Amino acid sequence: MKATSSFNKTLLALTLTAGMAATVLADNNINPQNFSTTIDNPFFPLVPNTTYVYVGTTEGSVARDEFAVTRRTKLILGVTCREVRDRGYVDGVLTEDTLDWFAQDTEGNVWYFGEDTKELDANGNVISTEGSWQAGVDGAQPGVIMKAKPRVGDTYQQEFSAGVAEDMATVLALNKTVNVPFGTFKGCLETEEITPLKVGEINRFYASGVGFIQSVALKGDRERLELVTILQTK
Repeated sequence: MKATSSFNKTLLALTLTAGMAATVLADNNINPQNFSTTIDNPFFPLVPNTTYVYVGTTEGSVARDEFAVTRRTKLILGVTCREVRDRGYVDGVLTEDTLDWFAQDTEGNVWYFGEDTKELDANGNVISTEGSWQAGVDGAQPGVIMKAKPRVGDTYQQEFSAGVAEDMATVLALNKTVNVPFGTFKGCLETEEITPLKVGEINRFYASGVGFIQSVALKGDRERLELVTILQTK
């Protein structure tokens, strides 16, 4: 379906103007008809019943992350979003359990509509929900988690809930070769992610046709994750 003029204005911020990278911040003028739960962006595909498994380290401890694309959906700002359950383990103990919500627009950009995150203690008790947000609640706005046609220098807002979630990403390269346990990938997208809410810088790498394959924290928390397998169930 053809995008409305207001929707086009929102996406206009995704383009490069006069050779300068634009910063993307989604607005509230969202037309649900321009979105789908079919997410096939080559750098961020979300196929239901697919689980991405990552291993690595965080602050010297063994880390494992399971990013499971479910068949469940959630309606946010009138947009039907795909739900992903993301579980993080440290030394074998579940420490974070998060639900993320995504949708793809007609141009192929993948939007991030919020997350419900729970930090857990060793007994499975919820000790914090810091970082949770949902577009349309308390002024929060959806962000763009992956552009349809990323270009070096592009900077975009991935999430925006003032004082809660303000991650931004900048495209650094489109030609990286990355080795992870799952394989060796060429032509990878590299982004740098920062947030004004805390000191830190994370470089993430995405392989076309696969998605996120590696992250390395360069500042702040010491963390590294790499894709080890992709599980698919019926």
